[in-house]
Amino acid sequence: MNASLHLTIATPAHVLLDDQQVVALRAEDETGSFGILPGHAAFLTVLAPSVLRWHGADGVEHFCAVKEGVLRVFGGHDVAIACREGMLGDSLDVLEEQVRAARAAQLDVVRRARVEETRLHARAVRQLLRYLRPAAGPAEATDSSGTTP
Repeated sequence: MNASLHLTIATPAHVLLDDQQVVALRAEDETGSFGILPGHAAFLTVLAPSVLRWHGADGVEHFCAVKEGVLRVFGGHDVAIACREGMLGDSLDVLEEQVRAARAAQLDVVRRARVEETRLHARAVRQLLRYLRPAAGPAEATDSSGTTP
């Protein structure tokens, strides 16, 4: 039996990690936290947004924040994780700050996109009104009763 795990963490854009010297892995799904050791039975689960933890052969703990994903254990020593987004870190505090900064930047991008969408919509409505209005001169002024003074 192999005394280590081969851990692969990948996003659609690239492979975040490909480490063949992982001693233990901790992850979290909808049922809670669980651990994976070499020799683990075949396993498949959907990961919740969480932080993965693993120890390398040197005993150092590493982390990866994932925004949901799928974890698969096969062959007793291969662990493959596919996630939409992931961020690696060797310090939990630093990783937390990086995740907060990335989330704030992402929210800012979404806000800016909404503002631009609103501007484009207003511009389109003004253009439509310009083409749909009769080619008459300026509208006559009316008072509050709706009559022309």
